[in-house]
Amino acid sequence: MLKKTRIVLAALFLVGITLLFIGIGHNCWGWMAKLQFLPSLLALNLGVVIGIVLLTLLFGRIYCSVICPMGVFQDLVIWIRRKGEKLFKKKKTHKFKYVSEHKWVRYGVFVLSIVSLLVSSQMLIALIAPYSAYGRMVQSIVATASGSVTLPLLITGLLTLIIICVCAWMWGREYCNTICPVGTLLSFLSRFSMFRLQIDESKCINCGKCGRGCKASCIDTKNHKIDYSRCVDCFDCIDTCQEGAIQFKTVCEGKSCAVKTDEPIDEGRRAFLVTGAVVAASAAAHAQDHMHGGLADIIAKKSPERAERLVPFGAGSVKHFYDHCTACQLCVSACKNSVLRPSSDLEHFMQPVMGYENGYCRPECTACSQVCPAGAIKPVTVEQKQTIRIGVAKVNLDLCLPAQGKDSCGNCSYHCPSGAIRMVRQQGSRMQIPTVSEDRCIGCGACENLCPSRPISAITVNGLSIHHNA
Repeated sequence: MLKKTRIVLAALFLVGITLLFIGIGHNCWGWMAKLQFLPSLLALNLGVVIGIVLLTLLFGRIYCSVICPMGVFQDLVIWIRRKGEKLFKKKKTHKFKYVSEHKWVRYGVFVLSIVSLLVSSQMLIALIAPYSAYGRMVQSIVATASGSVTLPLLITGLLTLIIICVCAWMWGREYCNTICPVGTLLSFLSRFSMFRLQIDESKCINCGKCGRGCKASCIDTKNHKIDYSRCVDCFDCIDTCQEGAIQFKTVCEGKSCAVKTDEPIDEGRRAFLVTGAVVAASAAAHAQDHMHGGLADIIAKKSPERAERLVPFGAGSVKHFYDHCTACQLCVSACKNSVLRPSSDLEHFMQPVMGYENGYCRPECTACSQVCPAGAIKPVTVEQKQTIRIGVAKVNLDLCLPAQGKDSCGNCSYHCPSGAIRMVRQQGSRMQIPTVSEDRCIGCGACENLCPSRPISAITVNGLSIHHNA
């Protein structure tokens, strides 16, 4: 019953979060993204952080086998391998075995992760954090299918997918117990969990099946011990043991025990407790059309050089955005205007970068601010968004058609939602050229995107390091 309950909950989370990265259901199950530990920690979402801590202290690393999409994905890979072996009736099936904890690697990666967060270097976190890595895997597949994938995203996404699949296929949950910083952090707490899997030596016949089936390689069958820091509470061992020697029960102090071993185990009640704890943790968190051209061939726009990076409305500042962003790609998948894409530069590798070559940040769209689980983009309303300045437009008269006397235009003025651009007649010319009122410009990029000058727009938006109210 425990295993079935875990599988149902895990499947719901995996499907829900995968759909979020595809761009479906942000208003329905967007709360699942807000339950991810590292983004919640960076967002200082204390309700979720405390909920996961209490969940771990109560039941161990249930988070890793139910809520974390990367953990559930690895379980899926392992399940496929096992089903494949049965289907093809392989005589020699792959078995796991107990291995000691790889302390130097595990804690070395964890310390490096902490240091990278402290010095605001998010590249390591973007590559190894479970939620970010899973988002990158899904987004690379989705972007490839839609034809909008970038080479860095394709390479890192597919490489991550291959590495995770190979590791899970060969070594089970080795990634979770050696590389994943979230798994290491929760392992400190799971050692003291109230409910644990325990081996009754009086019932154990030393068959070793539980150890060979343990995907976390944490059951020492010879000494009848379980490494609780690495156990992810998948409950496979309970089903594997035909003698009933493994039970999920409370820890006893001394000779007094809250649960007697000779009493029947109420699996239904414990499954209810596990479900209730997950639901309690969940409770703690609580289409725009693309612009297309006609049938004529149009030269693609190129990204211009900007004096300062652009970051989304709600970020507050460039520093805040990149200090908190875990590169999970959720905002990229939520952006229907093709403004956000993964960065390829090493300083902000895989973190989103804004550009107006394929669309502009429409004033009525607040999708990215509503889905960010890490607090890199704070939620803003449509009304608030139209009063925030994230950048300032600047006209390059050398590229501007009317300024060169080639043609009358005015696209930037006609489409500016804040009325920051107006056309002014040049002295001694019948042509009117655009001028920008910097105090009114919010940096949405409508002018840059809709400018007919190609491949570089005659009017570009430079970001503001600190956002202001218009």
